[in-house]
Amino acid sequence: MDELATLGSVRAALDEHDWDSATGLLAGIDADHVDACELRAQAAYGSGDLEGCLSAWEHQYQLLVATEENILAARAACMVAMYLLIDTGLMAPIRGWLARAEKLLADVEEPAPPHVLVAMIRGYERFFCGDPAAARPYAEKAVTLGRALDVMPGVVMSSICLARLDILEGRVDDGLAALDEVALMLASDVVDPLTCGMAYCELICAAQGMLLSDRAQEWTDVMARWSSTRAFGGLNGRCLVHRAELLRISGPADEAERTAEQACTELRPWMRREYGWPLVELGAIRLRRGDLVGAEEALIAAHERAWCPMPALALLRLEQDDADAAAALIAEAIARPIEIPWKERPPISELRVFPFYAAQCEIAHARGDRATAASAAGTLRRVADQYGGNGLAAVASLATARSAVLHDDVDTAVREASRAVATWSESGAPFEVGQARLVLAEGLEASGNPEAARLERAAAAEAFRSFGAPRWEARARAQDVRPPHAATEAAFTITGSTVTITFSGRTSHLRDLTGLRTLRRLLAEPGREFHVLDLVATSAGVTDRPEPGFTLQSGMPVIDEQARAAYKRRLDEIDEDLAVAEAEGDADRMELARIDRDFLARELAAAVGLGGRERRTGDPAERARTSVARSLRYSLTALAEHDPTLAAHLRLHLRTGLYCAYQPDPVAPVTWKV
Repeated sequence: MDELATLGSVRAALDEHDWDSATGLLAGIDADHVDACELRAQAAYGSGDLEGCLSAWEHQYQLLVATEENILAARAACMVAMYLLIDTGLMAPIRGWLARAEKLLADVEEPAPPHVLVAMIRGYERFFCGDPAAARPYAEKAVTLGRALDVMPGVVMSSICLARLDILEGRVDDGLAALDEVALMLASDVVDPLTCGMAYCELICAAQGMLLSDRAQEWTDVMARWSSTRAFGGLNGRCLVHRAELLRISGPADEAERTAEQACTELRPWMRREYGWPLVELGAIRLRRGDLVGAEEALIAAHERAWCPMPALALLRLEQDDADAAAALIAEAIARPIEIPWKERPPISELRVFPFYAAQCEIAHARGDRATAASAAGTLRRVADQYGGNGLAAVASLATARSAVLHDDVDTAVREASRAVATWSESGAPFEVGQARLVLAEGLEASGNPEAARLERAAAAEAFRSFGAPRWEARARAQDVRPPHAATEAAFTITGSTVTITFSGRTSHLRDLTGLRTLRRLLAEPGREFHVLDLVATSAGVTDRPEPGFTLQSGMPVIDEQARAAYKRRLDEIDEDLAVAEAEGDADRMELARIDRDFLARELAAAVGLGGRERRTGDPAERARTSVARSLRYSLTALAEHDPTLAAHLRLHLRTGLYCAYQPDPVAPVTWKV
């Protein structure tokens, strides 16, 4: 087969998403073939090799620069910048590649398609970095020039950018109308699949940021249907994250968790720092399910990727009975939000920290902190009034009710909590309904109506049950006033390779698991905190094959050789951007460049040890924490198949982290014989 025919076969394979065949055919093409570089980039991206994709575009750029084909070289530079924008969140290298493109286009007299791409990417870079004044003219230029040159990706994406700017700057109706127009354009197949997928993702992010669940649901459904046949690269994974976000609201919780886990699996090959996004969503879902072990594992993993795990991590600390730590974490997140460019929540308006204030009010309510609850509720009300929408209003109403409970303003508490219940019920959000009903019950109890309060708590428990939140269901039922119970006796024995557990008259037989041995150690001394390294040593004698993910091996390389080389190139690009920012006296740009540099430096430090030796993942304590968390979660899942009541009890009373403990219930204590 000659070269031309081979390239035709490659394109056909790419159209069919047959990345392996395309890659195999390209192996026979000269590495310096300019057209083949672009095809290599597409094949690499489709197969999950982001660094291979970037390297192919970079190589094409170098070849075109050498032959002085400046317009095509500028396009290649723009493609590097675009893929960096899509999947890395590293703005300094993006600015460096845009500067290269602009330099190549400086002497081009007539506008060309790369001019549209430069304006589009510049607009988004400024938007994500919190500079709306600079973002708008770039986006407007991309739309105008894109229409003139029929570069529709620039028109579509920059139209979304302008719409999101309108929303965040307070012109909500205009922005939403513009987003609806873009949605109609996408239905007409006016852009390529990559642009189409990213545009749908942007539409959904805009709706989610304003808690417009109906629009988010509509656009997510459309994206899901589109993804089933046309998505490639990380697009299907992004769709799954949005699906998980909606399921976190509507339930069922187990489906939400499965979807979030699948999203993490799908996105791992493509995302770098932004991989924290699906991890945080997974952690938030597990938190609602009452899986504190799994929630901590996901949220800490996101934090390690320099991704903000708030407000879920603060709420996790509250669930772990450390309200002071929860309050400190959320206060710090509000006072000094992490300045990381984030497509899902751009750092421009107070919508960015709206969920933080909601969590702060919830934590303050639990702590009895009247001043903080009132301040947070006031901020939420002001933002909700500014942007409108039932979702924002419901969050503000619930916060107002929580504050009113603390201030003994019974009428306000009952009125606002009732509004939240009604709104969330209409929206199909059972977990939020349950939370609002519990606050309503507090108000009714304080007003002297205990029977109405009891009915609300029962309804809350049912809402949590329907969602799949047994920990919250148990809490709602436990709030009924009742005398202390006599201690329940339970037994935990291991005979050979079989574990036998008796609880509340029910006996379960399970195979011997590492997590069950860890659980037995915790049950033997209720209230005592064990370091995870001690727990690993205790459970090392497990007789059966350990569950997946438990073994404390030396680990895999943190990043591979190709990624290390690419990260070093990115560091050079960031240093160039930092030098330009310093020369121009641009303090904000300097700070963002330093953040990018710190992230990549940490990634490299995690991969290279003393003397340049390859480092493996995790120190002993961290590997132990992860292993204990996984093994406990795996074992509780297995136990739930035999005795869901016992599994729910343990999830409610186990505390995990570097130190783990079984905290007995003071109202209904359990005496364990082990």
